[in-house]
Amino acid sequence: MRKRDVLLAAGALLAAWEIAALLLRREILPPPTEVLAALGTELPRGLARHFAVSAWRVVASIGLAVALATPAGLVLGQSARADRLFSPAIYLLYPIPKIVFLPIVLLFLGIGDTSKVFIIFLILFFQVLVVVRDEASALRPELLLSVTSLGAGRRALFLFVYFPATIPAVLTAVRLSIGTAIAVLFFTESFATTAGLGYYVIVDTFSRLAYPEMYAGVLAMSLLGLGLYFIVDALERALCPYLFVR
Repeated sequence: MRKRDVLLAAGALLAAWEIAALLLRREILPPPTEVLAALGTELPRGLARHFAVSAWRVVASIGLAVALATPAGLVLGQSARADRLFSPAIYLLYPIPKIVFLPIVLLFLGIGDTSKVFIIFLILFFQVLVVVRDEASALRPELLLSVTSLGAGRRALFLFVYFPATIPAVLTAVRLSIGTAIAVLFFTESFATTAGLGYYVIVDTFSRLAYPEMYAGVLAMSLLGLGLYFIVDALERALCPYLFVR
């Protein structure tokens, strides 16, 4: 995706927002110029700290999910026996909305960063696991046979065939998971905490009806998700340049 297209889309959204604010003429929808001014004012007053806390939580969750779910998915995709053994448990656990476990997680892990990172990790783990497993199991048999005919064992297949072939799937799973991670982060930070963008939006600004500052927090959380999305795109271009050959 070209940067010019992204900037044009952002400009169109801001213009639509400005028009909606002019037509509505209510405090609950301040114009983007006012929100951007509030964003610049609030950053040194604490919004930057809330942004950093949220960024740490979501990046740690995504990194942990990828680090653990990727090898697990590769093992299941490579071994039909292991897949048959664990697939029933995955089938039962994957559809359950993990956010319902948040009160239990808070009881065991407390209200600090650990509980928030763990609940997001729990949700993303199964998403990445299923995508990687399905991608690994779908590799063409002739590709595997051509490598094993050269004397490659299971470990070599794992490192030099399965893993490189599933990197695009891993990045796609992460890209799809970013929105979920940000949404869960917002929910978990809206109570039982004193830092994070969710706390800033719901507890700090919304509770005192500071609408420009509230929208500035929403915009900051949107920029966090957008930034993570761009980082994944950059990783894909660096790790999978063959996908962009025309």
